[in-house]
Amino acid sequence: MTSVGATDTNRPQSGMPAQQFERIGWALFLVMIGGLALVPSGLVPEGTWLAGTGLIMIGLNVVRHLNGVRVSAFSAVLGMIALAVGSSAMAGIDLPVLPALLAAIGLQTIYSTLSAKRGTP
Repeated sequence: MTSVGATDTNRPQSGMPAQQFERIGWALFLVMIGGLALVPSGLVPEGTWLAGTGLIMIGLNVVRHLNGVRVSAFSAVLGMIALAVGSSAMAGIDLPVLPALLAAIGLQTIYSTLSAKRGTP
């Protein structure tokens, strides 16, 4: 039985299957990497690919949310970390990547565990 206004998490309201969002994200990633590889190394600031990857991951989750598809909190957090680390590298600031990544994984695990408990009776 389906309630009024409910949406299937695999088929967004726009009718585009959720897998197409993933494919578009991967395509954008490959285009970015290929485009950056074509530019001479001295012209591309260090960290550009990481900031671009973060933007793609965050953007993909925004589009998924706007189309009624479940957002991946894990990839959203990783996208934010990638954007922060890439932007800081472009600005010449050194951020500790490994501790930030470990903290993000730990926070995601806590969040998913607490969310799962709320969903059970």
